[in-house]
Parts: sequence; C-alpha cells; structure tokens
Amino acid sequence: MSGRPIALTIAGSDSSGGAGIQADLKTFSALGVYGASVLTAITAQNTVGVQGVEMLPASFVEQQMTSVFDDLEVGAVKTGMLGTADIIRCVARQLASSGLPSVIDPVMVATSGDLLIEDAAVEVLKSDLMAVATVLTPNMDEAAALLDVQRAATMDELAGQGEALRVMGCSAVLMKGGHFGGARADDVLVTADGPVVIEGRRIATSNTHGTGCTLGSAIAAHLAAGFPLEPAIRAAKLYLTAALERADQLNVGNGNGPVEHLLAMRPPLFVG
Repeated sequence: MSGRPIALTIAGSDSSGGAGIQADLKTFSALGVYGASVLTAITAQNTVGVQGVEMLPASFVEQQMTSVFDDLEVGAVKTGMLGTADIIRCVARQLASSGLPSVIDPVMVATSGDLLIEDAAVEVLKSDLMAVATVLTPNMDEAAALLDVQRAATMDELAGQGEALRVMGCSAVLMKGGHFGGARADDVLVTADGPVVIEGRRIATSNTHGTGCTLGSAIAAHLAAGFPLEPAIRAAKLYLTAALERADQLNVGNGNGPVEHLLAMRPPLFVG
C-alpha cells in the first residue's frame, strides 16, 4: 500500500450526523485514514429516534462497491446498517471476492431502540456475512438475538456467547460489554486462541449515539493502516473512550447525543 491508508464504510446515513456513514467518515479522518463510503440506506433520524428509513436497491449498493474497488486501494472495510437480505448477500459476495480485512458490525437496533434490519435478513447475516468477517462486533443485545438466547449477565457468559458466534463462521468476535453496569466498560475479544479482555473505563455520559459505529470504524482504520487485530481493537477502544470523555462538550440534540469524534483527535496514524 502506498500513500495514506484507505478504509471503506458500507452503512446507512444518519441525518443527525452522529452515527452511520457520518460517524464512520469522521472517525477515519480523525485517525488519519482516507475514508470512502457505500450507502445502503437513508434515514430520517435524530438523537431522539429514527423517524423513517429508505433502503437503496441491492444492485446499486453493489455498483457503489464495484466503483470503489475498481479504483481505490482499500485496506479494510467496515459494515454497519445493511438492512435487507439482498444487500447482505451482495456485500458478503463482494467482501469474499476482495479478501480484505472486514469489521462487521451487525447493526440490528439503534441506540433509541428502533429496529434497523428486516427479520428475513438476520438469517442471511448469520449464513453469509459472518463467514467473511475478520471480526464481528455485536453488542450484548445483538449477540443474544443472533444466538436466540438471553442477554449475557456476566463476563464469562459474554465470552461464552462470543465463542458460540465464532464457531458459526467468524474468525474473531469482539463482544461489547458496555451495557453492564459499574465503573468498567470492558469488552471481550474471542479468537481461536480463546478470550482476551479489552479493558475500558465507563464514561459518565448519556451522549452515546453512534458508539458502536465509531468503535467499528476505528478498528477498521487501524486495520487499514496495517495493525494486527488485537492492537487495532485496543487502539480503537482508547479512541472511543476519549471521544466519550468529550461528548458532553458538544450539546447536540435533545436525546442521546453523539460522541465528539474530532475533539478526540490524536496524532494521525500517518502524516503526509
């Protein structure tokens, strides 16, 4: 790879700017990585909730991906809201063909509780998309839904659910533990070598809109820059923590506001 690393996000648009494509591109830029994007959906959305969703045709999603891959030297891919079975199939097909590192965020429900995926698409996500994931990054509710079990109540259960997802076809699973209470916000990375705790501090803020998107895109940015998976995840976790620490400075919206992607900037991964 020559020049600045390039990462691609395949996700929906958030009209309020805190999640989705907008959060991903802000994160890439903050980390010194050039961001490209493939749009899957347009949402009417704010910090209070999702008021409307319009999905793009799968054929046009695939055309966008072909345009990017034909011209740009993409180093890693992050997926977010895919929404329909047809879109998931075309994304999985293109990712398998590309062989690129991929961070699959199985976006199913927004922070506000709004459903962001069709029921029929969940099975295709499990059968097609998880098989091409370098790392799957579900939160606790998404993991429970994918496995059709109760939400994990302990870190041991979280690790066990991560292993159950991994053996379904993923290379690795990052189980996000942010929904646990207490002073910690630790995650668990599950690979064929076993579970590893990714430590994190809980930040006292309600401005958490787009945290999953931000973490996933930060991991993809580091993978595009050549980081191995675990160091990429640890660096991404530090970036998200810094963005959460500054989230209350933004004062955006009347609900769960966004994290501060840009005030959390640290020295770019690459300069020039």
